[in-house]
Amino acid sequence: MSTMQFPVRGIARALAAALLAGACATATAADGAPRRDNFYWLGEFNKASTVMTVEQGILPRDLGVKTAQAVAQVIADGEKPGGKRPGDYLQLEPLITKIAGPDATRMHSGRSRQDILATTRRVMLRDRMLDLYDALNDTHERFNTLAARYADVIVPAYTNGVQAQPITYGHYLLGYSAALARDAERVRQAYARLNLSPMGSAALGTSSFPVDRKRLADLLGFDGVAENSYDANQLAQIDIGAESAMLASTMALTVGAFVQDVHTQYHQPKPWLMLQEGKLTGTSSIMPQKRNPYALNVTRLQASDTIGQSITALMVAHNVTPGMPDYKREQAQDAVDGATDMYRKLSALLGGLVLNPERALAEVNADYSTTTELADELQRKADVPFRVGHHFASELVSYGRANDLKPAELPMDQVRRIYTESAESFGIENAQLPLSEADFRESLTARNMVDASLGIGGPQPKEVARMQKQAEATLASDREWGKQARARLGAAQTRLDEAFAALSK
Repeated sequence: MSTMQFPVRGIARALAAALLAGACATATAADGAPRRDNFYWLGEFNKASTVMTVEQGILPRDLGVKTAQAVAQVIADGEKPGGKRPGDYLQLEPLITKIAGPDATRMHSGRSRQDILATTRRVMLRDRMLDLYDALNDTHERFNTLAARYADVIVPAYTNGVQAQPITYGHYLLGYSAALARDAERVRQAYARLNLSPMGSAALGTSSFPVDRKRLADLLGFDGVAENSYDANQLAQIDIGAESAMLASTMALTVGAFVQDVHTQYHQPKPWLMLQEGKLTGTSSIMPQKRNPYALNVTRLQASDTIGQSITALMVAHNVTPGMPDYKREQAQDAVDGATDMYRKLSALLGGLVLNPERALAEVNADYSTTTELADELQRKADVPFRVGHHFASELVSYGRANDLKPAELPMDQVRRIYTESAESFGIENAQLPLSEADFRESLTARNMVDASLGIGGPQPKEVARMQKQAEATLASDREWGKQARARLGAAQTRLDEAFAALSK
C-alpha cells in the first residue's frame, strides 16, 4: 500500500467533520470571511423584525429604539472573544430583555421558532448554494480552457469500456462543459425556490398582528415570500432541502464519471492522459515505479461522500415529522458543502492534467474504432447497403486481430477477398470492393473520421469551435447571474443596516 493512499479516507473524513462543525458554528467561507452561523442570523432576523414592527405600529417607536439598541448590543457582545452566541431564540431573547426589559419581546410579535428555524435553513442553504455555484463555474472554466487547448487533438472514446470511435479531446471536454451548464441551470432554478421567505408566518397559520412579510423578505434579501404559511414552515422544509441535496448528488455523478475516465488510464503501461507529478500524485512506500493518482482518489471519494450525504438528507427528511425543521438542518447543508469541496478538488485536478497527443493517436491507430466510417463511406460513395458494409468491416476486424495487424497494415488482397465473401453472405455474387486502395486507407484514418462528421454537436473542428464559443458565452452568463445574486443580497443588507441604524442610534 502506498504512503499516499493510506490516509485518503481519513483525510476526507476529517474534512467532512470540519464541514459539519461549520454548519452550526462560525467557519471559513471560500473567500476567507466568517460564515454566518445561527447566532448571526438570529441577529439579522431581530434587526429586520424590529424595523418592521416599528413601521407597522406593532412596536411603539420609543420602545423600538430601546429594543434596537439592545439587539445591537447583544450582537456586538457576541462578536467579542468568548462572547455568548446562542443559536436558539429562547436562549437569545433573555440577553435582549436583560438590557431592554420585557417590552422588547414585542419585536417577536407574529413570529415563532418555527418560522425562525425555517428561515434559518433557507438563508444558510442560500449562502452555500452561491458558494457551490461559484465553485461549479470555476470548474466549468477549467473544462472550457482545456477544451480550447485540445480542440483538435484526436483521442479514443469509449463505450462499455471499449474503444468505440475517435473524437477530439476538446469535443470530449465540451461534453462535460454541457453537463456543468445543466447543473448551473439547476442551481439557479433551485435557488429561485429556495430564496423565498417564511419569516412572519409564525408557527404555521400567521397571527393577528399586521406583520408585513414582504418587508421582512426584502430586508433579509429574499426575492419574495413563501406564500402559504403552512407550506412555508411545515412542507417546504422537506423538499427544499432535499432538492438542494439531490442537486449535489447529480453533480457528484458527473464528477465521478470524469474521474473514472482518467483513472482507467493508470491501468495502462503507457497512458495517454495522466496527472502532472507533484502535489497531485504520491509515491509508494515499497514500489519505486509507482506514481499514485492521489488527486483522483480524493476527488472520487469526495464525490462518493457527497452522494452519501445527499441520501442521508433524504432519509432524515423522510423520517422526521413535519414541523421539526431543526432536525433537517445540517444534512442538506453537508451535501451542498460536500459538492463545493468536490468541485474545488476537481479544479485542482484539471489544472494538472497532462495529455500526450502522439500516444493518444497511437492508441486509436492500434485498434479498429474507425471501421464505422468505412461502412459509412461504402454506402455514401458506392451505394453499398450499410449492413453489408458493416458486416464487411466486422470481418476485417476479426481478420486483423487474429493476425495481429493494425488497420493500416491490412493487406489489400485480403481486404478485397473479405469484401467479396462478405457480400456473398447477403446473396451478392462476385462483388468487388468499390474503393481504391487510397480511398480505403483514408477511410480508416482517425483524422478522416473526425473531419467527416456532419451532425450537430459532433467532433468535426468547425462544430467544436462553435460549441466552444457557445460554452464560453454560457459560462459568462452563468457568472453574471451569480454576481447579480450576490449584489442583490448586498443591497438588501445595506437596506437592513440603514433602516436598523436609524432606530438604534
